[in-house]
Amino acid sequence: MQTTGAGGGSIQTSTEVAEALANGTPVVALESTIISHGLPQPRNLAVAVELEGLVREAGAVPATIAVLDGVPRVGLDKGMLERVATEPGLRKLGFRDLPAAAALGASGATTVSATAFLAARAGIRVFATGGLGGVHRGWVDDQDESADLDTLARTRITIVCAGVKSILDVPATLQRLETRGVTVAGYRTGTFPGFYLHSSGLPVDWRLEEPAEAAAVMRAQDALGGPETALIVANPVPPGEQLDPDLHDRVLAEALAAAQRQGVTGQAITPFLLDYLVRGTEGASLEANLAAVRGNTRLAARIATAWSPAHTGPDA
Repeated sequence: MQTTGAGGGSIQTSTEVAEALANGTPVVALESTIISHGLPQPRNLAVAVELEGLVREAGAVPATIAVLDGVPRVGLDKGMLERVATEPGLRKLGFRDLPAAAALGASGATTVSATAFLAARAGIRVFATGGLGGVHRGWVDDQDESADLDTLARTRITIVCAGVKSILDVPATLQRLETRGVTVAGYRTGTFPGFYLHSSGLPVDWRLEEPAEAAAVMRAQDALGGPETALIVANPVPPGEQLDPDLHDRVLAEALAAAQRQGVTGQAITPFLLDYLVRGTEGASLEANLAAVRGNTRLAARIATAWSPAHTGPDA
């Protein structure tokens, strides 16, 4: 294990991940909330192992991130993965929760904001996830905005995702990312992905065709300097694996109406809507989500390889 930082906020990096970083071997960060909160048991553990396997198949090292007994861990062994998948009452930790969790010895799975921060602190540049958080619908009334956006506006990391969760206000989220100086590029697409859907119908300003182009943008970020903002590589779920658009729109409208009737707001709104979509689509939304995560993980490994100083061959 390698320790970064001092005191109760020390980050423990696994030996495998630390050696990979020291040797210039590509590394891909993976979040842990999909394991603890996003999937039912025992499928959650199987998916966690599968995603790490996809990274390894591409020649990179996976670094699943979580906080266990107050210790932020970058790279989990088998026992740690099993613990995240099965331990009851595991907390869901965003960036703001990390100091309290470290000081109080709490355990939790890391969201996008916490994973991005810990990965960057450990020296990892590429991170794969499903969909980002963003500006919630009805923001003018509740001013509910995910901490993901603020963290990505001040964290130098490349995050491969299928856009932002479609339950959110996608146009407003893109506006906020522009305001905060976060670069957004579509991977082989001119439109922003719709998470469960191949496209949200909204345009993106930049298009990348190969992992090497993403790596070139990352190098340009470093060469130019400026604020330590992220690069979002928006990778759409394939059309054949997306959720049926008509089914998506119908069930989402029902979910939003149900949330309003029941007075569901704040932190409760996202899990409520996502659960409603899973039930209302008979699990089809979950399968589309997993298809997106798998594709993002594969692409992230290819970008990490193109970025890695140890990479000397042609682009994967």
